[in-house]
Amino acid sequence: MELTKNIFFNTDKLVANTTVKISYTGKLFQEKAEEVFIHYGFGNSWENLSDVQMEKTELGFQAEIVLSDSDSFNFCFNDGNETWDNNNGQNYSFSIEELPTALTIQEELSLDSNKPGLRRAYIWSKKIRLAVYKIITYLPKLISGNYKRKITNNDD
Repeated sequence: MELTKNIFFNTDKLVANTTVKISYTGKLFQEKAEEVFIHYGFGNSWENLSDVQMEKTELGFQAEIVLSDSDSFNFCFNDGNETWDNNNGQNYSFSIEELPTALTIQEELSLDSNKPGLRRAYIWSKKIRLAVYKIITYLPKLISGNYKRKITNNDD
């Protein structure tokens, strides 16, 4: 998701207590900076302030950040030589949403003997996956004639 020009996240929403990958192709990348750091904090007072060196890739600079349980994610970029991309002095700031409670697991599921239908379905799904794997792996070899059977010598 592109949140602003030249800044991308690997998710549609920024959610508290999750890891997000941020990609940067802004001014410093375009000016061929050798390294870029993301300077970030959370909330109005920039709590938990951190600087992380971003990894340089062909697609820009990238870093993974663990989002705090806060209401906003604030950041700017620098090249280590006091050249900053701070959104013309405004910094970049995005809202962080709380994890919806509908997505949390309320009870732990197990595959024990108390739920034989679930156990049986699990075993069948494993068997089906194994059969599909074998078909995908060996059928093309059989059709093309490249399948060689292992010959065992029994010295009886």
